[in-house]
Amino acid sequence: MKFKTKDIYVSIDAFHKGNFKKLVADFVGVDVEKIDAVSIYKKSVDARRKNNVRYVVSFVFDAKCNLQNNDKVLPVKEKTDFFELVKSVQSDKKIMIVGSGCAGLFCALYLAKCGLNPILIEQGKPVAERQKDVDDLWQNGNLNLQSNVQFGLGGAGTFSDGKLTTSAHNEYVDTIFLQLAKYGAPEEILYEAMPHIGTDNLKTVVSNIAKEIEACGGKILYNTKLIDIKISDGVMSSAVVQCGISSTEIAVDYLILAIGHSARDTFEMLLKRGMNIIQKPFSVGVRIEHKREMINSAQYGKDYDKRLPAATYKMSAHLPDGRSVYTFCMCPGGEVVLSCSEKNSIVTNGMSRFARDEENSNSAVLVGVTPQDFSSDAPLAGVEFQRKIERAAYEISGKYSAPAQNVKDFMQGRKSSNFYDVKPSIKPCATPADLTKCLPDFVIKSIKSALPIFGKSICGFDKEGVLVGVETRSSSPVKLVRDENFASNIVNIFPCGEGSGYAGGIVTAAVDGLKCAIKIADNIKNA
Repeated sequence: MKFKTKDIYVSIDAFHKGNFKKLVADFVGVDVEKIDAVSIYKKSVDARRKNNVRYVVSFVFDAKCNLQNNDKVLPVKEKTDFFELVKSVQSDKKIMIVGSGCAGLFCALYLAKCGLNPILIEQGKPVAERQKDVDDLWQNGNLNLQSNVQFGLGGAGTFSDGKLTTSAHNEYVDTIFLQLAKYGAPEEILYEAMPHIGTDNLKTVVSNIAKEIEACGGKILYNTKLIDIKISDGVMSSAVVQCGISSTEIAVDYLILAIGHSARDTFEMLLKRGMNIIQKPFSVGVRIEHKREMINSAQYGKDYDKRLPAATYKMSAHLPDGRSVYTFCMCPGGEVVLSCSEKNSIVTNGMSRFARDEENSNSAVLVGVTPQDFSSDAPLAGVEFQRKIERAAYEISGKYSAPAQNVKDFMQGRKSSNFYDVKPSIKPCATPADLTKCLPDFVIKSIKSALPIFGKSICGFDKEGVLVGVETRSSSPVKLVRDENFASNIVNIFPCGEGSGYAGGIVTAAVDGLKCAIKIADNIKNA
């Protein structure tokens, strides 16, 4: 019978020796011969005591004895994979999915496996071609407005850390993890407490999912952008798409909007066509970089075991004025990347490869923004709030580079002339700047107040490092209103994912896309 252990505290040495059968047998209190087929169920790092950093591990195993009354083990429940439960749906309904980020890919994959032959359109390019455009920006400062870090196969997540941390734990989440591993993600994502795929692996994963969609009868149209929709009496009947300089009208029964948080021109078009769009809170701020070695030493202790993974952190501060400041999307052993998608604007994000072995570690330091901070009650006022910051960042840089400021200079209110020991990782370059010239006063004030608080948790956090601006796309500034069936106020249009305001990362976006697909498949089947 299969069981899992409760948490076992395991030394770094014992874990890396790999004698998991003995670890389990000793913990459970049986002979090692009674234990078989051991694998890791969950693993995390316990660094509360710097002189005794350990792993916390739960194992799954087969027992050759009766452990029903053993209080150190629990029965194992098989994880649900909705893709193993797919049933064929016969229909001639035409389904179009807009956007190939996490929501769009998993939505298209499920519908394709149902036999519904969805059309997935993506204004950007496949990974290999997209990489060339991204490299041209990072190396030469040339921005392709249709193919960049925001747009292309896999969406913004392709060029990220591929972080899979989520507070949600359910059968939909299990499905996403199982499928990601199936299409090329490292198996560690199935048991690490803070799993990540890495941008190097993500490129393979999204490409493999795209191939599977097409193998199951779906069609993917790259370099194809939704530019309009045709509506009659509140019912959408067709989508107008553009490829190159030509446009085509395609009859559609279901239009699924899995657009990302940067699809601003699509938001504008939908608003003009009468979609119910409302403002939504989000956050803005900067990326902060420190040496990876400094963060490792602060989290694990000065003489930490080098076999430990690059250290992470997560901090927040609630200020007296009601503002909140928090670290977000921490990329240990990663780099800050230029993520622009509009002319004459600067946007940054964090990215790591699976090894997380770059010189610096970084995270966003973000300040919560509410609709009360916007200049108007217009649905897209949050977009304009973001855009104003991004354009100001470009103005002080004068090119596609990122404005950056040494932490000490930032705290003392002076423009940086150099970056001292922490060299910014962003490419093509970082421009020494005064970040007060591009961020709102309340954002600057909040970050200055929060950094010393963070410094109490990580020594030197507010004394060393460099701030790189600006981070404005942590989540969507709008919500495309929908009901419990994913339906918008325009009949036949179904918003989902992060850009539509219903997710906040790879996992939740993928789950939302999957749920949307299941709803639509059931709707067609029961019609």
